[in-house]
Amino acid sequence: MNMTRTLFTLTLSLFLSLNIFAATELKTKLEALENVARIEALESSFAEKYVLRVSQPLDHSNPAKGQFEQRVVVCHAGFDRPTVFVTEGYGGRYALSSRYREELSTLFNANIVFVEHRYFLESTPEPLDWAYLTAENSAFDLHHVRLLLKDIYPGKWISTGVSKGGQTTMIYRAFFPDDVDISVPYVAPLCRGVEDGRHEGFLRKVGTGSERRQILSFQIEALKRKPTLVPMMEKLASEKKMQFRAPMAEIFDYCVLEYSFAFWQWGTSVKLIPPLTAADSTIFEHLVDICDPDYFSENQSENTFFVQAARELGYYGYDIRPFRKYLSLRQSGGYLARLMVPQSAGPVAFDPALYHKIYNYLKDNDPKMIFIYGEVDPWSAVHAPLFKGKINQQQYFQPRGSHRTRINTMPDDLKTQIIEQLTAWLSES
Repeated sequence: MNMTRTLFTLTLSLFLSLNIFAATELKTKLEALENVARIEALESSFAEKYVLRVSQPLDHSNPAKGQFEQRVVVCHAGFDRPTVFVTEGYGGRYALSSRYREELSTLFNANIVFVEHRYFLESTPEPLDWAYLTAENSAFDLHHVRLLLKDIYPGKWISTGVSKGGQTTMIYRAFFPDDVDISVPYVAPLCRGVEDGRHEGFLRKVGTGSERRQILSFQIEALKRKPTLVPMMEKLASEKKMQFRAPMAEIFDYCVLEYSFAFWQWGTSVKLIPPLTAADSTIFEHLVDICDPDYFSENQSENTFFVQAARELGYYGYDIRPFRKYLSLRQSGGYLARLMVPQSAGPVAFDPALYHKIYNYLKDNDPKMIFIYGEVDPWSAVHAPLFKGKINQQQYFQPRGSHRTRINTMPDDLKTQIIEQLTAWLSES
């Protein structure tokens, strides 16, 4: 008994010593990196987790323009493990949580290197100059981080992101095809215009006829009740200190137009639509639950994205024909620039060059990429193209899947197929 206890104590001591050594080894390696400052340890279910501030050029084509600090989170599973490179399209505060896990890292016991997108939250340059918020600069940001950590994590790298983060995954792969081994963009749109035009047709066909009729009937009913619902929206806006660049009656119209897109994007059930005879308060609460007017306000946290959408990423428009006689609006075109792009950005013109770069890269190459989409998600109307003869580029659509579609939400047969393909690629020498 004593011998067993002694062996157990020695084994435990050795295990703890190795863990302490490993922790010290990673932190030492991170501290030795150039252009990295303020390394902070974070609580996590990973063996170790750190948040770093990486110094990045404002303009990678001209470093003399200045620098800014970009927030990067490193979650450590092991030096011999693959690394999931999260190309976040927005802010990265949520990645600081001790509970943060990413789907691919869980599936393959992988490290995570998470990069907050430039011009969001703590990765915002000061003073703010919108000229350097470009897709190319964001790709070079990721390339810089990849080069910094390549010797620490020499195994396979998988780039991934969700929604705008998935767009960033595609952008990064098009600019730096050899930086990663595999890419998995989730629900990632590839728009060809600031109001692409394909979303409207998608919404006229998505789901069942009965579902579409229920949604349309609710929108029309809400518009019919504008005399009582617009004051409710004015009161809500005042309470939340929202600011708008259009009269409240027009903001109300935009919320109704947005309703069908948002409804399908998040996979809402038509069972949640109140009856058309419901009280004004019930109709209003459901409308703003699906489309909060804050979406169209000018003092919100996502206005950085709207600059990118208007300049390079593209977006969607609205079909106002079914509602024309009820609207205060004469037309909805140009709403993004008129309502949502920050005025400090000045006039922003859309350049389709990024769309063509990604499109041509996918057409002319066959990178190991798996695209994940939801069948009823309006963003799937502008899914990445899939060309004939491609072996490595694969697309999967979850039946009735929304913008919340992930590998783990897929039907079992598709989920198995995706995981087996990724496993095979990760196993290649």
